[in-house]
Amino acid sequence: MHAITEVHGEHGLRERFRREIARFGEADQERLRDALDLAGTLHRDDRRTREPYVNHLLRVAIRLAHHYEVRDVDVVIAGLLHDAVEDHAADLAPDAPAAAAGALRVLGERFGARVARLVAAVTNPAWDPARDRHVQYREHLARSLAAEPWARVLKASDFTDNGVGIIYTAGPKTATLARKYRPLVPILRGLIARPDSPVSPSVKRHIGSQLDLAEERFRAILGPS
Repeated sequence: MHAITEVHGEHGLRERFRREIARFGEADQERLRDALDLAGTLHRDDRRTREPYVNHLLRVAIRLAHHYEVRDVDVVIAGLLHDAVEDHAADLAPDAPAAAAGALRVLGERFGARVARLVAAVTNPAWDPARDRHVQYREHLARSLAAEPWARVLKASDFTDNGVGIIYTAGPKTATLARKYRPLVPILRGLIARPDSPVSPSVKRHIGSQLDLAEERFRAILGPS
């Protein structure tokens, strides 16, 4: 997917997304297009090191639909919106006294309670300054993903894009991200291997190989663990 991005950019990813969702029914396609429109609006001014942020969201959704063989439209929609609450809660629910809760309510009203629940499972809670930020992040994910099998699959796609794609990050942020992501490899590996993780054995093997590749890249950046 990063190769598509490098050659064809956002336009190429949008075209690949269009082709992937063609296998869904028309009503589901409309929901997916609506989710992409919302994601594009919320993240329109957001950028990663070298690209619009929406590229990351498109890759996560495409990976779910294609490489992970996900035919559950709620999961793919959640892939497009997985950072919406964490990054843009106030834009989703500007008048809500608790922005994150309000934003999740808005997503639930627009896309259904299950989509909101999946997004909530991968949304980092407000940071407790008395704790290490990265430890809090890992503990939250381990707990929330254990309770939400489909959220594990969603997070695996997000993590693959971040971990395997870390070679496309430049500057000192690369090592910072590698230190953040590296401890998640064994957590995700164990969660995906669980019998209740709702993907086929071949998809589980594919995810495992991507976790191996991410670990190789973290090792190249940080040295042996």
